[in-house]
Amino acid sequence: MHINFKKIKTILLLIVILCQFESLSAQKFGVGASAIYNLQTESFGGGIRAEFPMGNFSIVPQIAYYPAFNKINEYYLGLALHQNLFHIRSWTFYLLLHGGYNGWINYTISHMDNAKYSNWDLEGGVGIKTNRCFRPFLEYRYNLKWKETNLQLGFMYFFNCKNSRYHGSGARSKRTHSGSCNAYD
Repeated sequence: MHINFKKIKTILLLIVILCQFESLSAQKFGVGASAIYNLQTESFGGGIRAEFPMGNFSIVPQIAYYPAFNKINEYYLGLALHQNLFHIRSWTFYLLLHGGYNGWINYTISHMDNAKYSNWDLEGGVGIKTNRCFRPFLEYRYNLKWKETNLQLGFMYFFNCKNSRYHGSGARSKRTHSGSCNAYD
């Protein structure tokens, strides 16, 4: 009998990940979407993401797709790290580092020597977002492999986030920042 340790490790990893979802119900996390514009290829795309705040930084898994009507038809699956820099009123400025897999669907039309379907890439950038439960954001990113820049404009919605001006009851309530999320207070 042959024991496939790779499958056993994969199953155990999935069980551990699924067990974490119960602890997520009490934590703040967000989901959202973005519109993307690549300045070099003049391409439009869309993306979806989740964000898991971990103190002063966040882990942000992401998926992006550039449809076939663009010069470049591709998708990205990746993970970003956001490091909060500073806050001004209800806005947070952050650095980001994103690594991901790139599936370049129409790579055969390219004249580039290194054009192929499967690619790994790395992006760095900066962003700004609000500290509210519904958070619009804007990011500027630079792709180190393809030497391209893109802008992402989108929103996130955070669960288990208080969005009221006052906590407590009565006239002696403690006033907090309007729509602030406790993770950033």
